[in-house]
Amino acid sequence: MPASRPTAERDCEQSSSRPRPVLPDRTMAEFDRLRPYLLRVAYSHLGSLSEAEDLVQEAWLRLARADRAEIRDLRAWLTTVISRLAIDTLTSARARRERYVGPWLPEPLVHSAEDSEDPALRTDLDEDVSMAMLIVLESLSPAERSAFLLHDVFGYSFEEVARIVDRTPAATRKLAARARTAVEARRPRYPAPAEEQREIVQAFFGAVKDGDLASLVELLDPSVTMRSDGGGLVPAARTVFTGADRVARIFTAMSGHYGDRYNGSVITVNGAPGLLLEIGRDRSVAAITVDRGLIISIDVVRNPDKLTTLARR
Repeated sequence: MPASRPTAERDCEQSSSRPRPVLPDRTMAEFDRLRPYLLRVAYSHLGSLSEAEDLVQEAWLRLARADRAEIRDLRAWLTTVISRLAIDTLTSARARRERYVGPWLPEPLVHSAEDSEDPALRTDLDEDVSMAMLIVLESLSPAERSAFLLHDVFGYSFEEVARIVDRTPAATRKLAARARTAVEARRPRYPAPAEEQREIVQAFFGAVKDGDLASLVELLDPSVTMRSDGGGLVPAARTVFTGADRVARIFTAMSGHYGDRYNGSVITVNGAPGLLLEIGRDRSVAAITVDRGLIISIDVVRNPDKLTTLARR
């Protein structure tokens, strides 16, 4: 999915065509304080940082046009706006994603060790929605996804969620329950602590570089899956690979073919250890999910339009 133009660029175009809405200083300060939360709500709905930023920008514009005296709870009002915009976006995006070339994966949020020391390099998002979670959410209807996120992740009551998604509380409970069942069936049951995950990821790429097929297979769950998202813009497999031996051979073959040009470093992908894979100037981000001490999925994002947080770093 092509990334949207930078917000600053859109702002310049808007300001040239019409007066830019002005918010009172106090309201602008409140909005800026809520911006990371709003980005998190939008991103967890859409799996796209660029689209999430578009929704936050639209919420800002709607707030500027609204009667501030009628808004008693700004956070709730903005959450409603963002969630409804997200549902509309997801509904229209389904057709586009069905035509997508190869597997569709969410846009990863990438941090390195240095990012924690330089706040300017961070996206200011609290990524407790993992890549594995976002992939599961992609299989849900927009209403199910929103009901689950607003209740189970963001802590709204079903009465509040019902007002946001314009359903009855009973219908909202059913939507969230169906979503929860799907998520629980596919999420890791025994996720490892971050440090153990990091060690597993490091051991994985070490075995890849050494061409150690046996050690690689031992790190992979027998039913491990591997997806690769190139979006038709760069070479990537268009099928999902399954099985430890098959996935291990794919990685050792790549390492053997490219030799010293094939490099990897451990980074944080949506809050969990993953890999930045590099072949010369070609870069990919691999989100790695670990359960019971074994890697159960490897999701490789190669589509350059989805590597915006890499570009910002």
